[in-house]
Amino acid sequence: MIADVIAETRGRMERAVESAKEDFATVRTGRANPQLFQKILVDYYGTPTPLAQLASLNNPEARTIIVTPYDKSALKAIEDAITSMPNLGANPTNDGNIVRITMPELTEDRRKEFVKLVKSKGEDAKVHVRGIRRKAKDELDALKSEVGEDEVARGEKELDALTRAHVDLIDEALKRKEAELLEV
Repeated sequence: MIADVIAETRGRMERAVESAKEDFATVRTGRANPQLFQKILVDYYGTPTPLAQLASLNNPEARTIIVTPYDKSALKAIEDAITSMPNLGANPTNDGNIVRITMPELTEDRRKEFVKLVKSKGEDAKVHVRGIRRKAKDELDALKSEVGEDEVARGEKELDALTRAHVDLIDEALKRKEAELLEV
């Protein structure tokens, strides 16, 4: 029973860490990266649709992304969605067939803003992992009458080690992203 709670918690924490890494990838560095555009939602016939489902994204140059829509009628909506995306600073241009996005150089102030944003996302991810831990601890406490206090105490120690390991993984990813952002 305790092993089941720990295994389920491990899976949820691993997904939280992966989600944090994906979130970090959406914050832009000096180079244009198609992952920056993964979370952009385009209003496609009244339905918010992820950009990756509406178009292919290519990266021909260091600071340029080319968006080729599968449906040419979505071109204007894609351009509008990219323009309205905060924290990108992207300049999309539409030539009737594709949307070309040129990413401006990052200034030092902008880099520092992005570091703050990434730190905030990292802290949110750590809070989420701790919330998962809290829920698992409640589940373990509910098992006290069935398995005994000693087993629950061992389970809680394992849970604490698991939490520490996943928070460390988030910190590691955060440090890598911060170094990437501050690299000129």
